[in-house]
Amino acid sequence: MARRGQWIAVGLIIGALVAAIVIGMSLTPDIRPVRPGSQAPEFQAANVMTGDTVTLADYEGEVVLLNIWATWCAPCEKEMPSMQRLHELLGPEGLRVVAVSVDAIDSERVREWAQERDLTFDILHNRSGRIERDYQTTAVPETFILDRDGVIVRKEISAREWDSEMYIKIFTRLMGSEEDGAVSGNPLNDRNK
Repeated sequence: MARRGQWIAVGLIIGALVAAIVIGMSLTPDIRPVRPGSQAPEFQAANVMTGDTVTLADYEGEVVLLNIWATWCAPCEKEMPSMQRLHELLGPEGLRVVAVSVDAIDSERVREWAQERDLTFDILHNRSGRIERDYQTTAVPETFILDRDGVIVRKEISAREWDSEMYIKIFTRLMGSEEDGAVSGNPLNDRNK
């Protein structure tokens, strides 16, 4: 009789666990990997220069370099000058360089950091760090290259030289600009002659 009671208790516990798992799975939204070929998740962040709230939808129809970074991150700081040069080169052609800080500090300090480095591309601040969860990042910097439809074309972990010939070709191809890097004012054109 005692054994039968033990088995009933075990059965009830297992049944409760299965029910909890089923209920939990039904309440959890689909978790899809964020990788090349997938739609970029929506995000919300503050533009540190204007204070306006910005979302991914604000960049609809544009090719975007979306960089997730922090002011305390040495590799992030190292790659910022190449992002600025890329912005100066391809911004007029339509590329949007967007850097989203995940610092726990206030937006004013992020703005000061960007101004001290003469950064003129879009600097956003997502103090909650939600963008890190939504984009499933593992560290900073992580960068996503998005096509005009908001689809992730590339995901890069760690700092890069964003104005290198390889990336310029990728961006000009995505923007449908002149053939492979033949962007007006592109210093690579002079090297290729």
